[in-house]
Amino acid sequence: MTAVATTNQASADRAAAAHGVRHAFADAGELAAHPDVDLVVVSVKASGHAAVIKAALNAGKHVVSEWPLGVDADEASELTDAATAAGVVHAVVLQGHHSPSARFAADLLADGRIGTLESVALVAEGAPWGGSRIWPNLVFGLDPSGGTNILTIMAGHFLAALERVAGPLAEVSARLPRTHDRVLVTGTERTVPNATPSHVLLHGLLTSGATASVAVHGGNGPIQDGFLLKLVGSDGTLTATPAQRGTFIHWGDWDVRIGDDVLAVPDTYRTVPAGVRTGPPANIAALYQEVARAITEDRQPHPGFETALRHHRLLAAIERSATDGIARKIP
Repeated sequence: MTAVATTNQASADRAAAAHGVRHAFADAGELAAHPDVDLVVVSVKASGHAAVIKAALNAGKHVVSEWPLGVDADEASELTDAATAAGVVHAVVLQGHHSPSARFAADLLADGRIGTLESVALVAEGAPWGGSRIWPNLVFGLDPSGGTNILTIMAGHFLAALERVAGPLAEVSARLPRTHDRVLVTGTERTVPNATPSHVLLHGLLTSGATASVAVHGGNGPIQDGFLLKLVGSDGTLTATPAQRGTFIHWGDWDVRIGDDVLAVPDTYRTVPAGVRTGPPANIAALYQEVARAITEDRQPHPGFETALRHHRLLAAIERSATDGIARKIP
């Protein structure tokens, strides 16, 4: 790590000192312009992604952006066009794409271990979003214009992991119920207005023709069961649950079963150095490993901004379907 930037020089200096980083800035543009910087990591709130990404692109630097890429599909489209025009390497942190468990499950399907895929069902917990309480540092996410809520963050990551295994959704019919118009700020007696969904419910069709059902339940947390993924094929059923209770589908390792048989994920699916802990750090490390290889090989990494844009369009289709009750095709 070469440089850090926050919006405050004192906090940037403290972060740099704590992690042995050479440069500290109070402006992301100054960081991006510095000659020692090769790649800019955009790890601010979603509402601030566009400005930092544009600063990096203007400086001709490679970019890794946290998910979501932008606050909506229109902003994601603008950023994707700009990154393509800049000719730099660009990636988005949808780490479920690099989960060893997800990749293993995808290969089991591709190898015909459960026959032809007929249906997919995912039930997952979306806390800390969607509950009757909210942590003080997440209050900003109750305004949908900020691009950070149970649909964009939790369902966004969960659906990316599901599609990594089962293939892309082609059509969705959705509901986005809002259970709480006001929520309590945890640790206070203050309530604040909420304009974001409490749950994400959808039915759809995959491009393969298989059906899909997804329920992401909001709540106050802590996470209990995490998730259950079930893939039903013509010759068998594959189920996946967290190997460590209370982890999200894109974070940790999975217990994978076909019928009653427990299938261990082979070590060959773990590509990062042995010193990296399993679970969330490993999946993030695998994404950065992919970015490094892409830079070396002069290609785009996966998932890049184009994948992020397609995923934003999926979420936009879910929102439109929830608004008008019409099934929507994914562009």
